Amino acid sequence: MSNANPLPRFAIVTCSDTRTLAQDSAGECLVKLIEDKGWECLSHVVVKDDVNDIAAAIVSAADEVAADVVLTCGGTGLSPRDVTPEATRMVCQREVPGIAEGMHAHSLAITNRAMLSRAICAQRFTETGSALVVNLPGSRKAAQENWEALVDVLPHAVLMMAGGGH
Repeated sequence: MSNANPLPRFAIVTCSDTRTLAQDSAGECLVKLIEDKGWECLSHVVVKDDVNDIAAAIVSAADEVAADVVLTCGGTGLSPRDVTPEATRMVCQREVPGIAEGMHAHSLAITNRAMLSRAICAQRFTETGSALVVNLPGSRKAAQENWEALVDVLPHAVLMMAGGGH
C-alpha cells in the first residue's frame, strides 16, 4: 500500500465448524461496515476451526489477496475448537497488543463476558509490506461492537505499516 492511498483494504476469514458463507452473519455485517466507510473488502471466506486451515487462510488473505487488514471472526473463546489466536500467532511476526486491549476494554463496558475473549491483534510481514490481523468474536453483535472499538485507528495503522508518519 502506498502512502498516497491510506484507505485500508480488507479480507475476512470466518472460523467456524458450523457456518457456511451464506450463514455467516458476522462476516456479512463486517463487509457492510467496511463498505459503509467507503473501503474495500477483497475477500470473505469461511474455514473450519482448525489451526492449520485458519493459518493458511490468514496467509492467503495477507500474501495473495494483499489485504492490509485481515479480520478473523470466531474461534477466540474457551472451547477446545477455539484456536484462532494460536493460528494467528503461527503466521504473524509481532503482536499489536494495544488494539486487542482496546477491543477488550470497549467490550467490557458492554458485558463482563468479554473477559473470556482470547482475541489478539498481530502483524504479518509479506513480500510487499505487511498486514494487520485482528481477531474478532464470531457473533454478529460482538463483531460489530469490536469493530466500533478499532475502526478509527485502522487507516493510521495501515499508513504506519506502509512507512507513513507517526
